[in-house]
Formats: sequence, structure tokens, C-alpha cells
Amino acid sequence: MRVVIAEDSAILRDGLVQLLELREVHVAAAVGDAEALLAAVAEHRPDAAVIDIRLPPGHRDEGLRAAVTLRRDHPGTGVLIFSQYVETAYADRLFGAGFAGVGYLLKERVVDIGEFVDALERVADGGTALDPEVVGHLFGASRRARSLDALTPREREVLSLMAQGRTNHSIAASLTVTGRAVEKHIANIFGKLGLPPSETDHRRVLAVLRYLEAARRP
Repeated sequence: MRVVIAEDSAILRDGLVQLLELREVHVAAAVGDAEALLAAVAEHRPDAAVIDIRLPPGHRDEGLRAAVTLRRDHPGTGVLIFSQYVETAYADRLFGAGFAGVGYLLKERVVDIGEFVDALERVADGGTALDPEVVGHLFGASRRARSLDALTPREREVLSLMAQGRTNHSIAASLTVTGRAVEKHIANIFGKLGLPPSETDHRRVLAVLRYLEAARRP
């Protein structure tokens, strides 16, 4: 996997490069501002980009705006926001281009580099990787999401964990239920969201997209 990193803190940037390379992740470029990020992605065409929201020169939303541009101009590159902040307005702009191949993790909550690499791989493969706190903020922004009204509280919980990128085994462990119970809940979710089996559409991804789309409605 080839990645580009955009982080203005030299210490954090260099540390992340070293940690990723220890996990055999090739860092094609590590830059400190949004302009350099766009240039690096255009040059190296990485599988994914790890981006801080607040980058020079303004340290406001330069990283986010660059991420939105990347998703438009380089749809094959996954985007993983790695930030100190939970910004639902920022997330709304980022997810406005669709949810496949996008992640949002909080720096202070990543304690295992293995989990971080797993999340990065999911994003590079077109999946999602969302911190539970980010999911909570997105979901809490709209409790009236009609498309999810048919789900039971447990099914909503399972779908929330799916949105975090969890596997069935991980969901079962988190909820202290059997793998078969998780499979049943997911089947119910697919049915209630009107997602029949398809040869081309990945129902798990579509269910997560439906969940996140509903969460960001006013």
C-alpha cells in the first residue's frame, strides 16, 4: 500500500512515517501543507492519503478542502482524515462527495498502530473507517432520520459498529453476542433498508452509506 501524509507538525509527521514503514506501508511523500499534498497525490497516485484538517497557511480547514478536492479529482485515492477535532460541519463537506473510501479518526483515540493501519487499508480498498465518537456526532445530529426508523435499537447499534468498519467478529465481541446473532441482525438491517442481494453492489457498504446519509440530514 502506498500512502501520502499531510501533517504540519514535523514531529508527528516523521513519527507517523516511521511507524507506517515498520508495518511495511510505503510512504510515497510526507508533506506539511495542503498545496504540497495535492501535488504529491498528483505525482505519486497513492492508494490513500492521511490528512490533518488544519494545515498551513491558515490552520483552519485547508486540509479538509484539499481532501474534498482529492475525492473529486482522484476518486481512486482513499482519504483518511486524522485530526484532533470532531467537526460535523467538516464531515458533512467531506462526505458530501460520497462515503466510500473515506475515514475520519481522532488522533488522541488511536492507541494501536495496527488498528490504524487496518483502518487505512479499509479506506484504500473503498471502505469506511470512522471513530465511534465521530459516528456518534454524525448520528446525534439527526435523530429523526426516517430511513432508519424501522431498525430496532440493537440493529442501530450493529449498523453503527458497521459504520466504524468493524467485522462481524469484532461486532459480536463488542456486543457480547454470537456471530450468528450478528449475522441475523445484519440480514434484518439489509431487509429493512431495502437492500436485496446484488452481484454488483456491496450491501454492507450501501447500508453504511444509508446510515451516514441519514445522519447528516437536517
